[in-house]
Amino acid sequence: MMAERAMDMKIDTDSTTQATTEAVISKTDRRESHRTVSPEKVETATQSNTIKRSAAVEAEEWSIEKSEELYRINGWGDPYFSINAVGHVTVSPKGLRGGSLDLCDLVNGLKQRNLELPLLIRFSDILEDRIERLNACFAKAIARYNYPGIYRGVFPVKCNQQRHFVQNLVKFGQPYQFGLEAGSKPELLIALASLDTKGALVICNGYKDQEYVETAMLAQKLGQTAIVVMEQVEEVEQVIEASKKLRIKPVLGIRAKLCAKGMGRWGTSAGDRAKFGLTIPEILTAIEKLRKADLLDSLQLLHFHIGSQISSISVLKDAFREAGHIYTELSRLGANMQYLDVGGGLGVDYDGSKTTFAASKNYNMQNYANDVVAAINDACNQASLPVPTLISESGRAIASHQSVLVFDILGSSDVVEDTVEAIVEGDHLIIRNLHETYASITRDNLQEPFNDAAQFKEEAISLFGLGYLSLPERAKAERLFWSCCHRIQYHLHAMDFVPEELTNLEQVMASIYYMNLSVFQSAPDSWAIDQLFPIMPIHRLNEEPTQRATLADLTCDSDGKIDRFIGAAREVKPLLEVHTLKDNEPYYLGMFLNGAYQEIMGNLHNLFGDTNTVHIRLTPTGYEIEHVVKGDTMKEVLSYVQYSSDDLLESMRKRTEIAMEEKKITLEESQMLLQHYERCLTGYTYLSSM
Repeated sequence: MMAERAMDMKIDTDSTTQATTEAVISKTDRRESHRTVSPEKVETATQSNTIKRSAAVEAEEWSIEKSEELYRINGWGDPYFSINAVGHVTVSPKGLRGGSLDLCDLVNGLKQRNLELPLLIRFSDILEDRIERLNACFAKAIARYNYPGIYRGVFPVKCNQQRHFVQNLVKFGQPYQFGLEAGSKPELLIALASLDTKGALVICNGYKDQEYVETAMLAQKLGQTAIVVMEQVEEVEQVIEASKKLRIKPVLGIRAKLCAKGMGRWGTSAGDRAKFGLTIPEILTAIEKLRKADLLDSLQLLHFHIGSQISSISVLKDAFREAGHIYTELSRLGANMQYLDVGGGLGVDYDGSKTTFAASKNYNMQNYANDVVAAINDACNQASLPVPTLISESGRAIASHQSVLVFDILGSSDVVEDTVEAIVEGDHLIIRNLHETYASITRDNLQEPFNDAAQFKEEAISLFGLGYLSLPERAKAERLFWSCCHRIQYHLHAMDFVPEELTNLEQVMASIYYMNLSVFQSAPDSWAIDQLFPIMPIHRLNEEPTQRATLADLTCDSDGKIDRFIGAAREVKPLLEVHTLKDNEPYYLGMFLNGAYQEIMGNLHNLFGDTNTVHIRLTPTGYEIEHVVKGDTMKEVLSYVQYSSDDLLESMRKRTEIAMEEKKITLEESQMLLQHYERCLTGYTYLSSM
């Protein structure tokens, strides 16, 4: 019975297959009834298409200005990044004060020093310039509004905890008594040991235990102004207890939950459901507890934070006004108010559009400083109270510009080229119809040929699945389909209106460029929160970038890619304009404005470690390398996941000995394997460049 049932099923399946085949062939025959194959016509059309392409290229020469417009470098890059006459990105680390470096030449010079790509380049002069700009903007605002107080900025260590970076920041901030903000106990340890600037502030934020609070209070004995900001209700009791235990009068702050709403991804940093801060009733309760403990005069600072990367100045204005009134009310209640910390939020114009787009901002640094000073000045004048020392925690705006990540492209996956093979006797009807479709494509006739080509491709796949088309025939049909797409796409570039069915053609036709990089390690925000970073070639910018591509990284993860790029104002495009790769020539891309958060938030997906890092300082004759921080070796990343390189090597040695005894490997081969293995352990986790 089972055998008979199986036979019945096979007969039914065969009948269905035959019916499907007849339907496909019948459809193909109907197509053939109104087509006539003409190889001469195909060849003539191909020649004509080539001539048109050449004429178009000659008629419109590419220029540096077109690259500037395409990659919007004058928007997000000003005043640090531009393009020079030879088509290379240049870096002006001191901004408008002069002096520049050819980024491509710099990378080649570093490679000659055995610093492999990917390579993170930190420009110390840009960091210094950012600190100077922020302080100059507040100084100008203070003068403009006759503000009788001062500004004391602090840098949030969480934004970039790297030792050389923090050391440079402290050094460059000394003329302005620039301080540090700690958001955790480890960051407090960094801040206390690194900051030796007299008069600079250490703002102590984040979750705190008793040891954190006591450490901050004891630091006052070293002459440091460490302000403990109470961000949770429980911390009020902690500071009271620590003060009694240590017999130290602390300097305290309080973080308020504002009603003013933030915006974007970090909009919930303010409001009743904010992670940190006290509500107004909780603040009043805290004041009474401090009063009873005779510590109300220790409360000297008001702090708030409404989010990172605020793109609209109106959001900031509302927060400044509300905070100003809370500050004056705290003074009236008897607190010894001296400081107002407006937190972070000063945005970075990642796309250069100067709009309220999430990757941009509709104000500049001077606008920001003006609004801080004006709002607090007005509030204090209305209340007839002394103005506070102003503090901001502008980490992103200070750290983003100083880092450039340069990486090379290892290869590409491209759609089949526009090459049409001549028709030969015996070619399947599907192939002849695709030839005819290709020949029929003109600027005035795009939609119908596209629909026909897509249908013929589907029919070819169906016939192959049924065994009526060979593998070489299917390949030829697919090449013809992509040739049709190439030709249609060529004509689309010159059209003002693109039919709906063809709007995604460019994305379908795009290449994949494989970058020597891990997105999860070097640009985690790009993957995790869709952060846009400017990405562009750093050379060949006097050539037209004729390819469109997405970028895929080295990890074995489908999310390991970048397919969101800066487009026109307030737009995100899925493809990046790149140049055709040349044999035996490196192709470099740069990721810009990624100096904030990315390094410390990177992870070891597929065990790709930290990249090589260099600190560059401009000199009258060129540049000097201040520091070289070598990227992780394979031995180091393996140790992070509890592997001993010695144990691994010994295990491999034993296995080669066994293999030799079993005559599976020669002595020479075993030694070569062990040498490769040992060399890999001490090598860079990324792939070797050309």
